[in-house]
Amino acid sequence: MDQLFKTKTVLISGGLGDIGKAIALEFAGRGANIALGDIKDEIDASGFMAALSHFNISSVYHQVDVSDAQAVDEWIDDVENKLGTPDIIIANAATVTLGGVHAITPQQWSQELRVNLNGAFFMTQNTTARLLAKKLPGRVVFIGSWAAHAVHPNLPAYCVSKAGIRMLCQCMALELAPHNILVNEIAPGFVEAGLSASIWKEKPELSKQAAERVPVKKLISAEAVAKQVAYLCHPDNEHMTGSTLLMDGGLSILT
Repeated sequence: MDQLFKTKTVLISGGLGDIGKAIALEFAGRGANIALGDIKDEIDASGFMAALSHFNISSVYHQVDVSDAQAVDEWIDDVENKLGTPDIIIANAATVTLGGVHAITPQQWSQELRVNLNGAFFMTQNTTARLLAKKLPGRVVFIGSWAAHAVHPNLPAYCVSKAGIRMLCQCMALELAPHNILVNEIAPGFVEAGLSASIWKEKPELSKQAAERVPVKKLISAEAVAKQVAYLCHPDNEHMTGSTLLMDGGLSILT
């Protein structure tokens, strides 16, 4: 694999999730140093960090709650001290609550927006401020969802948080464009990762039904998402900012 990102430090929230791990491996395989954050403790992270150690890179893990702005600041301070200022920032941490608008509790609603939307804002605000202060270029990628524009029954907080991410991406992109900090969103459809993967593993018939619903007739792997994230961060990408890279297999064009 090429060493395209050899001089880069990649910061990933939700780093121990399926998509977070796939992104870390994609960038590590292409030479980048990796800084992961997740709410899980260091024991839970040890196995994956050992896997990253096989690459000729530096990597660090921090247990962090991205919905806590002070904790995010401390996290990035430590990453900056150990690996340098992160110049590729991947806002991936998210949670999901199943339940309709009358089933979801105020606490669940608040928690989901704090993690999915506030957490993404705290992380990207903090890191891009450091890039601006040092006059450094950078790339920001929000892990969004086609749920930002397509209503999903029983996922109201998730849909709202991802719609917020899309607008945050555009607001940040416009403000940072003159400073060569490009900000984009990737919006996957049905990914075999996280909650969906666990449900489909227990009920394979639901996995088959989901794939049949997709016009291209297949689900998305976490690795496929990671490759598209790397594409958005490619040095040759000098003009795409404020964009949503929609990879939903055609779900959004169904009537």
